[in-house]
Amino acid sequence: MSSIGKAGRYRGSVKDFPDFDANQDAETLYNAMKGFGSDKDAILDLITSRSNKQRIEICHAYKALYGKDLIADLKYELTGKFERLIVGLMRPLEYFDAKEIKDALKGIGTDEKCLIEILASRTNKQIHALVEAYKDAYESNLEEDVIADTAGHFKKMLIVLLQGTREEDDVVSEELVEQDAKELFEAGEVKWGTDEAQFIYVLGNRSKQHLRLVFDEYLKIAGKPIEASIRGELSGDFEKLMLAVVKNMRSTAEYFADRLFKAMKGLGTRDNTLIRIMVSRSEIDMLDIREIFRTKYEKSLHHMIESDTSGDYKKALLKLCGGDDDAAGEFFPEAAQVAYQMWELSAVAKVEIKGTIHPAADFNADGDAKVLRKAMKGFGTDEDAIIEVVTQRSNTQRQEIIQAYKSHFGRDLMADLKSELSGALAKVILGLMMTPAQYDAKQLKKAMEGAGTDEAVLIEILATRNNQEIQAINEAYKEAYHKTLEDAISSDTSGHFKRILVSLALGAREESGEDLAKARADAQVVAETLKLSDVSGDDSTSLETRFLSILCSQSYPQLRRVFQEFVKMTNHDVAHAIRKRMSGDVKDAFLAIVMSVKNKQAFFAEKLYKSMKGAGTDDRTLIRIIVSRSEIDLLNIRREFWDLYDKSLSHMIEKDTSGDYCKALLAICGGEELGSFCRRFSYAGPAVQLHSA
Repeated sequence: MSSIGKAGRYRGSVKDFPDFDANQDAETLYNAMKGFGSDKDAILDLITSRSNKQRIEICHAYKALYGKDLIADLKYELTGKFERLIVGLMRPLEYFDAKEIKDALKGIGTDEKCLIEILASRTNKQIHALVEAYKDAYESNLEEDVIADTAGHFKKMLIVLLQGTREEDDVVSEELVEQDAKELFEAGEVKWGTDEAQFIYVLGNRSKQHLRLVFDEYLKIAGKPIEASIRGELSGDFEKLMLAVVKNMRSTAEYFADRLFKAMKGLGTRDNTLIRIMVSRSEIDMLDIREIFRTKYEKSLHHMIESDTSGDYKKALLKLCGGDDDAAGEFFPEAAQVAYQMWELSAVAKVEIKGTIHPAADFNADGDAKVLRKAMKGFGTDEDAIIEVVTQRSNTQRQEIIQAYKSHFGRDLMADLKSELSGALAKVILGLMMTPAQYDAKQLKKAMEGAGTDEAVLIEILATRNNQEIQAINEAYKEAYHKTLEDAISSDTSGHFKRILVSLALGAREESGEDLAKARADAQVVAETLKLSDVSGDDSTSLETRFLSILCSQSYPQLRRVFQEFVKMTNHDVAHAIRKRMSGDVKDAFLAIVMSVKNKQAFFAEKLYKSMKGAGTDDRTLIRIIVSRSEIDLLNIRREFWDLYDKSLSHMIEKDTSGDYCKALLAICGGEELGSFCRRFSYAGPAVQLHSA
């Protein structure tokens, strides 16, 4: 199967083999499996270098020459994941899809993710071929089998997709676009309850081009992407299916890039997903998937497969991947286009920022003070009562409780909590009782005291706080430690890293809007300086000085525009360029600024994930982020966490911590995610002219 992109170029990674001879290939495979053992290298080299059409011809030639079934022989000779991959390649795509769906439906339980992936991503023609192949292979009606194995709105949408009747007309009616966007908005956000049928009808039948414009119009009407409404209005497998449809309408290649990343990240590999995508997309859009993968995850698909798999299985997957995009040292123009559009989304998308802790209704500071005193009075401590009060009050309310406690009992609440609590729980509760500025000041102080400096903490706090927060931290630091924060940083750090931190600690970032002409000039400066390679500490003065003045003083909206113009000029994303050209604390500080500008909540979600993954827990980081972001954007962080790692933050906390410490963190974090409204969607706006390197 061939796949020609918009520019008329083939976008698969596997092509027809030149001078193809089916009989000769059949003989090679027969000899590779003859006798004791099998020549797996010969098998994988041949099969991964032939197109699907050529493999089918080899199967016919094999039967004609040897009277045997090639797929049956391969199953006999090979084992495990390698066998599944090679056998998958030998089937026509529609029969491969049919087998995947049959496996997803049979037995106890249903693999809903497999159903969603296949039915949300295939074209009308592919759906029709799949339905016929399923009937031919299993003498069964696919629609009837899906109906028997699924339920509710999830079932209804699957049946609509199985019809393969999505409109394919590129001529779009502006009036109908506005009508569909309005009706979707009224079916979800406006209506009490959700009109799922309207979502099913529009998302299940309209053309890709039409829906992309509907999504843009919806963003204007609702003030948030349609993904946000789907996550807020729908649930379960139906929600996941509708999100997959939206993602595919925006960019099928990005949908698969995300699926591949999630299949390999963290502990363990989802091999069925990895195999299914590598087999099914190798002759369709693997090059597009590779480019977007590298753009979004700053590593090549080739590199991730190489790191996450092994043996002949790895060799075969890498052959299907078709190349290592990291070797080129820069983006393909298409991938740079995606990077440009991602910065555009960062600039225009509006997401409501929310914490997980809010002021308690019917708040009574005196009553809470009495509850806390009772919890600490006498023998033993009632940790549950302390957690209940402290985690369910806003910081302003906690300050009132401190005053009420002193007025009633003549005692210092913080001192009493210190004496009654211990370990990680004490750090959480005491952190919540401080003002945000006091808490950040204390974290900075701890990072700089004693032997060695915790540079990561300094970077995390100073690179992510706004001017008002930084100024409050300065005041709190001076009051608590009788020394300016700038002096403390200057005495504890050095070189360009010190200059970056001191600049950030001034809290003097510009707060104006965008100036496109200035953004282009600044992008040119960044482009010139980041062309340098093998920068050492001694050589980097000019580079880091020029870069520092831009990253540490410009407003966030202006920096977004600078980074976008940088991509347009160079075909590089600024974060990728920093990783390539810089090192050490300077690199980490600049990257933190870039990530904070791009998506601050995703930055914190990644830090939380790293604090808990693997053996042991980085409790200091976990507590610091949960406490400091609880009233700012922890709800958004929680949702970014879900999008990035396919698991809820609360679930990971529950698995990684225990006892009262766990209870307190969960009380702050909130419950399991049912979905999220994060702006993880592709931009389908007008193309821009990028420099082609």
